[in-house]
Amino acid sequence: MSALSGFAAALTGGRIEVVDLTAPLSAETPVIQLPEPFAQTARFELEELSRYDDRGPAWYWNNFRTGEHTGTHFDAPNHWVTGRDGEDVASVPPQRLIAPAAVLDFSDRAAADPDFLLEVEHVRAWEAEHGPLPEGGWLLYRTGWDARSASQEQFLNADDAGAHTPGISPDCARWLAEEAPVIGLGVETVGTDAGAAHSFDPPFPCHAALMGSGKYGLTQLQNLAQLPPTGAVLVPAPLPIVSGSGSPARVLALVDRG
Repeated sequence: MSALSGFAAALTGGRIEVVDLTAPLSAETPVIQLPEPFAQTARFELEELSRYDDRGPAWYWNNFRTGEHTGTHFDAPNHWVTGRDGEDVASVPPQRLIAPAAVLDFSDRAAADPDFLLEVEHVRAWEAEHGPLPEGGWLLYRTGWDARSASQEQFLNADDAGAHTPGISPDCARWLAEEAPVIGLGVETVGTDAGAAHSFDPPFPCHAALMGSGKYGLTQLQNLAQLPPTGAVLVPAPLPIVSGSGSPARVLALVDRG
């Protein structure tokens, strides 16, 4: 039996489970809010063209409008000024997207402190227990934030000082970009950076470091609690938007339950 035939048999037989990490995309999907005078991303909008009526008697279809970075989405290197000469989303090699995943669960820390920041020492402690981060793989950072995704207010968790959501420290962001063997970072929050990252030095260190190193981001993931710390394979599928800085994506994880 070939490798692909064995894989297909494991899928149909249930040994390999497909876990959907994608948030449903609708007008209620939370979006990031930037301070004035910066431009804002669009919420998802669906425009009905016909629904088995005189506009189209046998078919139902829609137009839609949304931002590249709305809902569960992929960040390409050219999304940030540090990666302005890097790949757009259409140029990302598809074979780089499908890769093993390491799942770091710090949901207990984020529950106690919504401004919790992942540090290099936290990653090192995880590696001491589970082994090294996968070469060419994804680091998925679980904070439990997907439980808030039904509410824009709870998801952004903002007050007069700004948003309060967990993220990654500047030192850890640089380390992930420059030294860690992973190709990208996946998070449950609205962006790869912490809510307070506008005040960090440098500002938005995940975007600056990862995009500047040609690495990728995945945001607004769900169901990371269903994944093991190691062993899952991530399958992100962004749209190949020419010149696009990112794209809404369907993100699946394959988990061996055998």
